[in-house]
Amino acid sequence: MKKEMIGVGRRKTAVSSVRLRPGNGIIDVNGRTIEEYFPLSLQRDLILAPIAKFSSLNKLDLVIRVKGGGLEAQATATRLGIARALVSSDDELRAPLKELGYLTRDPRKKERKKYGRKKARKRFQYSKR
Repeated sequence: MKKEMIGVGRRKTAVSSVRLRPGNGIIDVNGRTIEEYFPLSLQRDLILAPIAKFSSLNKLDLVIRVKGGGLEAQATATRLGIARALVSSDDELRAPLKELGYLTRDPRKKERKKYGRKKARKRFQYSKR
């Protein structure tokens, strides 16, 4: 295993940079603990799924830097970043991670607002009389 693995994940407008280092399980998200930054256990489980499946958490320290988007998009971006970092350390993990969908970037973005419309697709209210 390399000294430090780096992976970048994106989702909508959220960008997450993940560094995996050999250590004893400390997770730092923007200078806070993972429990403080991601209060829902569902989000924490989503983030740590690639590590829980293929590596042990108590052997790695995670330094995560996220910005943009909401918490859910940041969580998904972080999961992608962790999966990419794991693949950079061990190429054998690529196939199983891809099969589980952890290496697939979600391409959906917010659709732009169009002129003559209230939002991207919503029309202005029509009044007959």
